[in-house]
Amino acid sequence: MTITTMAKVENITSNNGNKIANQFIFTDTIGNKYFQSYNSVIAKINPLDQIYLDQKYWNYSNTTGKYRNIFLNETITETKKKIKSGEYKLTDLNSKPVYEDTVETINLNK
Repeated sequence: MTITTMAKVENITSNNGNKIANQFIFTDTIGNKYFQSYNSVIAKINPLDQIYLDQKYWNYSNTTGKYRNIFLNETITETKKKIKSGEYKLTDLNSKPVYEDTVETINLNK
């Protein structure tokens, strides 16, 4: 199966529908979805809905937390529980280009 898509970047929008500056969601060509705050990647959701948070920046500031919560559709308390349980993985999403972290083999025929 061949899927041809382009990467997509969009601003997070407020409850009023306004685009929020410096807060982005981008989706790469294989379906990984990222939340970026300013110049830092904060979270990644892969096509299998596994979630990775940047070990340094996932809870960097109140602003980052506010929009991370929107991206993950949950509260900080829920996020911390999922980190503690191992459901969410802490990793370094910023020391190498993001495209290197997106190379994954996914068997869609399972």
